[in-house]
Amino acid sequence: MSLADVTAKLKAREVSATELAETALNAAEASQPALNAFCAFDRDLTMTMARASDAKLARGEGGLLEGAPLAIKDLFAVKGVETTASSNILKGFKPRYESTVTEKMWAEGGVFLAKTAMDEFAMGSSNKTACTGHVVSPWRAEGSDKGLTPGGSSGGSAAAVSADLCFGATGTDTGGSIRQPAAFTGTVGAKGTYGRCSRWGAVAFASSLDHPGPIAKTVRDSAILMQAMAGHDPKESTSLPNDVPDFVAACGRSVKGLKIGVAKEYRVDGMPEEIDALWQQGIDWLKAAGCEIVDVTLPHTKYALPTYYIINPAEASSNLARYDGMRFGQRVEGADLTDTYEKTRGQGFGAEVQRRILMGTYVLSAGYYDAYYLKALKVRRRILEDFENAFEKVDAILTPSTPSAAFALDAQFTDPIQMYLNDVFTVTANIAGIPAMSVPAGLDASGLPLGLQVITKALDEETMFAVGAALEDSAGFTAKPKTWW
Repeated sequence: MSLADVTAKLKAREVSATELAETALNAAEASQPALNAFCAFDRDLTMTMARASDAKLARGEGGLLEGAPLAIKDLFAVKGVETTASSNILKGFKPRYESTVTEKMWAEGGVFLAKTAMDEFAMGSSNKTACTGHVVSPWRAEGSDKGLTPGGSSGGSAAAVSADLCFGATGTDTGGSIRQPAAFTGTVGAKGTYGRCSRWGAVAFASSLDHPGPIAKTVRDSAILMQAMAGHDPKESTSLPNDVPDFVAACGRSVKGLKIGVAKEYRVDGMPEEIDALWQQGIDWLKAAGCEIVDVTLPHTKYALPTYYIINPAEASSNLARYDGMRFGQRVEGADLTDTYEKTRGQGFGAEVQRRILMGTYVLSAGYYDAYYLKALKVRRRILEDFENAFEKVDAILTPSTPSAAFALDAQFTDPIQMYLNDVFTVTANIAGIPAMSVPAGLDASGLPLGLQVITKALDEETMFAVGAALEDSAGFTAKPKTWW
């Protein structure tokens, strides 16, 4: 069932929140040996929240998410539940506070199911860097039992939603970490305008690029979740003071007369023919729905990945300086203070996190700050201007979500840049801080999901949901992974 379906059944008292929570917990725990999507459970908390929902529903009360079991990416603080960002350096850390996003979800009646595993500190596109081990996609290529990546960094959330182990999940998107795993797993992934959902209480990766958002089964479900998650937060300096529009109502809006941009810069060398064909199919669907297709140009797109991979590690190296073994998390004793720092960070951080800290420290160093970091900030401004110019002519932009379907977990990337190229279609929206979502739209030759991406101007999530819903209706995507776990 979708989130919208199950909340309706709960309100109609056709099912109780406690029996639903019990069933979801049992299914999630049973899936662990095969999928490894979760990293922390708290059965007492789950059942306490479910009983509270039943009490509210019995009184005829209840919020948007009342009684629905939801999974939380291990980047968001849930009070009293271990929060590690899938890193050894935070093992054992149980926050005494609640993140704003989860606090808003609980206020709307959501029930905590479990924490989902992720790439360590959200750094990755495969979910292979979690300290708890690889997350495995519930999908399998036809005729193969080879394990596939669910994408990253929100791979645990995407795998849990795709496998019907929860009714929605939180994710964060720094360069595509909601949309890429959503595309790989046949789910819907969305991020709003930068600042639409508060980052307070979420472990920081790259502060000017991080966007919390939902992973869901349908476009409507993603709108319901974002409706609950969004809103001004006085505790967070970049939180938008704007009122939250009715995202759910926007899903039913007509797209007739909208202008949809198609940018030639997204036709990259070596792009598989089936991705190009799906993109054309998406264009045809929107034409049939009454949209006008307009060619637009985003000339600085070719600089997006290098710009992103300068700003992203620079901010990460600054943010991750706080993990030193002194105040929280793991501590490895050394001969002196410097030795303690080195051992704690050396053993606590994985290889990819160490790589990005080194890259970031390098581009921020005295001799290279102007040559790299300052130049990247200037290019970032140009990328935003490209979008602003395009949105003077169009209401939304349509692109593929990823350059391929999910790849094998044992795929060897000897050069980290090969992995970074997975973000080629998604990073621009983070650099510009504008809304974007991935909608499942078809299957490749091996029967694996492929997604289409909708990008809109700042503060126009309503158009994003309207166009996403139109694509969803046209695609009629109902494929599910065959249960093998």
